[in-house]
Amino acid sequence: MKKFIFVVSLLLAASFLSAGTKKSKTAGSSSIVISAAASLTNAMNEIIVLYKKADPSLTVTPVYGASGTLRGQIEQGAPADIFFSAAESHMKKLSDEGFVADGTICRLLKNEVVLIVPKGAENTVSSFDSLISDSIKQIAIGEPASVPAGAYAKETLATLGMWDTLSAAGKLVYAKDVRQVLTYVEQGEVQAGLVYSTDAAVSNKVSVVCNAPADSHKPVIYPVAILKTAADNAEAKAFYTFLCSKDALAVFAKYGFLTVQ
Repeated sequence: MKKFIFVVSLLLAASFLSAGTKKSKTAGSSSIVISAAASLTNAMNEIIVLYKKADPSLTVTPVYGASGTLRGQIEQGAPADIFFSAAESHMKKLSDEGFVADGTICRLLKNEVVLIVPKGAENTVSSFDSLISDSIKQIAIGEPASVPAGAYAKETLATLGMWDTLSAAGKLVYAKDVRQVLTYVEQGEVQAGLVYSTDAAVSNKVSVVCNAPADSHKPVIYPVAILKTAADNAEAKAFYTFLCSKDALAVFAKYGFLTVQ
């Protein structure tokens, strides 16, 4: 009799454990985390709201930042289901390291690099050549090692033959992501900055001086992919598919992003 009770107790315990496990899995699948480049903030926030109208039960948590910083967080085990980078190099590194689900990398969007100044401020910046003038003391760019916009800015300035001169003169102010560059310019903390055209478009406090020459930097491509940890997550797959849909692309276009042909 004691043996029978012991066996029944074990079966009940196993049943409760199984039920608990299934409940946890179901709860976990009702939320996803997307690590996305800071420049995607406005568009992604609107897309998330749009998606939740069709699936209100899903919680989508965006984590915005410099693509290099987000990549590092993923490498260190930070929870994420989808990675949306502002540079192909960071996506390639994650893929090479085995973090990306096979066959899910999509080169989705394009952007442009622009030179901006505070709106309404007396400023002598009228072109990239103006940046080497003694009257220009501070120019904001993203940290090239981790911020794609900063890497594109450095490449642009190097191609134009200005990088060494500006760097040696101590004119460059480095930011943690492209939105911080935008903030520095908006607040007049610097006289100029290099951001994406989409960042400049969401601010009424800056003016675009000019675009970076098309051949001065690598094409600004935004790839998106499902991470291997979410390869079996149906909700992550569904949201990833929505990001590539005409409805989501219309939102991206609204904020000035171009579609990769």
